[in-house]
Amino acid sequence: MKSLVVLLGPTAVGKTELSLELAEMMQTEIISADSRQIYADLKIGTAAPTPEQLTRVKHHFIGALQLADYYSAAQYADEVLSLLDNIFLTHDNVLMTGGSMMYIDAVCQGIDDIPTVDEETREMMWRKYEEVGLGGLQRELRLLDPEYYAAVDLKNHKRLIHALEICYMTGKTFTSFRQRKKADRPFNIIKIGLNRERPELFGRINRRVDQMMTDGMLEEARQVYPYRQLNSLNTVGYKELFRYLDGEWTLDKAVEKIKRNTRVYAKKQLTWFKKDSSIHWFHPEQKQEIKTLLTDIGI
Repeated sequence: MKSLVVLLGPTAVGKTELSLELAEMMQTEIISADSRQIYADLKIGTAAPTPEQLTRVKHHFIGALQLADYYSAAQYADEVLSLLDNIFLTHDNVLMTGGSMMYIDAVCQGIDDIPTVDEETREMMWRKYEEVGLGGLQRELRLLDPEYYAAVDLKNHKRLIHALEICYMTGKTFTSFRQRKKADRPFNIIKIGLNRERPELFGRINRRVDQMMTDGMLEEARQVYPYRQLNSLNTVGYKELFRYLDGEWTLDKAVEKIKRNTRVYAKKQLTWFKKDSSIHWFHPEQKQEIKTLLTDIGI
């Protein structure tokens, strides 16, 4: 049977270089599972692979979308599964790497068949949020979908908005679309997780942010600043620099906020991944142990 090897872990842990080594060992291609590296204009702020790295191994889903393109984990899963069908014609194994939890789960476990929200409904719900605020959304969701109201993080306005979008667009509860059935895949899935001790990981995050600033992230943020309302830019790094460009923060404060928010995101990633008992965990420097594991499995 064909196999998909998934190399995952928190941001800045060291996935990129190891993914190249593993792909070269496996003589295969890399599928990126990064929900921001998929946008063409966000190279520096997402630590996208360099042109040299992209030359070493063929990559997919890097710089494939424009900022205004709507994209979801469900679309990603559909496209990855279709791509795997093609790659498996000539390769026994494929490597997927990244840290976007929903993207990885959508490919490996499946995702609920939730309808795509049309632009009119999306704009209507965001206008409503501006008018009635978080409390208004909470009251409305309690009426339309009390079951999801009892389960959702009531302070997360994006989740409330999305649930209400589905309620309005379909006339059904958001809960009715959340079946949580694990999909069967016609290939083996081997998950390798990378992690480091917190001080080590956080130090790498801080140094990476400094390097991004040296590499020109502020100029990159300035170029996309006119499109700041797009969902693709609602992400750590750009949001903080937009506050600087707005004149609200000093540059030093914005950079410190990027570091802090990236550390918070890394902790969220680890919390999510730690729930998956199928992941084999390693320190990134345990390259030989990882390669031995894959060899023993028959990769």
